Amino acid sequence: MMLLMFAGMWFLLIAPQRKRQKEMEKLQSELAIGDNVIAAGGIYGRVVAIKESRITLELEDGRLTVHKSAIAGKADDASAIVQA
Repeated sequence: MMLLMFAGMWFLLIAPQRKRQKEMEKLQSELAIGDNVIAAGGIYGRVVAIKESRITLELEDGRLTVHKSAIAGKADDASAIVQA
């Protein structure tokens, strides 16, 4: 019974989380200059520089440097991003 319960927990909780984590790592490793992204705090910007684990974003009023892990995804709404 315990083995069945552990298997259920694995398929319902652990496996989906690992899949999302791998997708995020892939997204963060494939970032390129010029990509429109959204940071974890809801900040939209365009990638202007990538150095090791740091990414510099161009914002409406300047630039912001964040860790790669702070990138939540690519921005779908390009009109919300600064057009330079």
